[in-house]
Amino acid sequence: MIMRIGIVILPDQRWSEAQRRWRQAEEWGFDHAWTYDHLGWRDLVDGPWFDSMSTLTAAALVTSRIRLGTLVASPNFRHPAAFARQVTTLDDISGGRLLLGIGAGGIGFDATVLGGDTLPPRRRVDRFGEFTELLDLVLRQDGVTWRGEWFSAVDARNNPGCVQMPRVPFVVAANGPRSMRLVARFGQGWVTTGTGGDDLESWWESVAALAARLDATLDEAGRDPATLDRYLSLDAAPVFSLTSADFFADAVERAARLGFTDVVTHWPRLSSWYAGDENVLAEVAQILPELRRS
Repeated sequence: MIMRIGIVILPDQRWSEAQRRWRQAEEWGFDHAWTYDHLGWRDLVDGPWFDSMSTLTAAALVTSRIRLGTLVASPNFRHPAAFARQVTTLDDISGGRLLLGIGAGGIGFDATVLGGDTLPPRRRVDRFGEFTELLDLVLRQDGVTWRGEWFSAVDARNNPGCVQMPRVPFVVAANGPRSMRLVARFGQGWVTTGTGGDDLESWWESVAALAARLDATLDEAGRDPATLDRYLSLDAAPVFSLTSADFFADAVERAARLGFTDVVTHWPRLSSWYAGDENVLAEVAQILPELRRS
């Protein structure tokens, strides 16, 4: 099995500085590059912070091969009909390189900045199910009318449609049973962060349990597991994946043994979240061909 390796570049730098990272990710040979789709994130909400779709559009214009994606977009502040236009546009500009990571949405800044209440988990998944179904419809069909609990659309258009047919691939974030059923129904990929774990081994145990749960969900839905890519966000673990090149290589090998087709790390930052050394990232880049054979 060939393991694909991606990297998240947070939208926390002006483009005059950030563009170097997107170019470098492609030059180094990463398979995909992502950014967070938030209006503000955790204690970085005070900025600087930039829009994901604009950032990915700029990244598409300074790269030519690497796939680009949101990790992940959510209904916290997205409406499927309006978002579909942005998705279609970015897929066109990138020449069909867009991967659309989508999830139920968290409980932080994004959940309240527009004046709404923070929803409990079950209601967030209710909303996510409708969001995913409507987004799928608008990206595949022209002239969609919809009346739901969470969203409405009247004659929503998608002309000319996506470059990638029948639509851009959905990489669905899911840990719970209901979200995993959305993976089975709509996903071309599944992405997980694992669940908790105060230590590294506990986190890996949670990842293994989730992978087994997904297998059972796909079997129940009659979905061929070979038709679904599996992404693991390594830095949800309690230890940063780019602690060293050897540590990263071990994480890639463990993910492969659990059946993951893709792993994602983060570009090291100077401090706070994902604090690390860019020299380690450069070392990892040199061994990417070897890591892909994990």
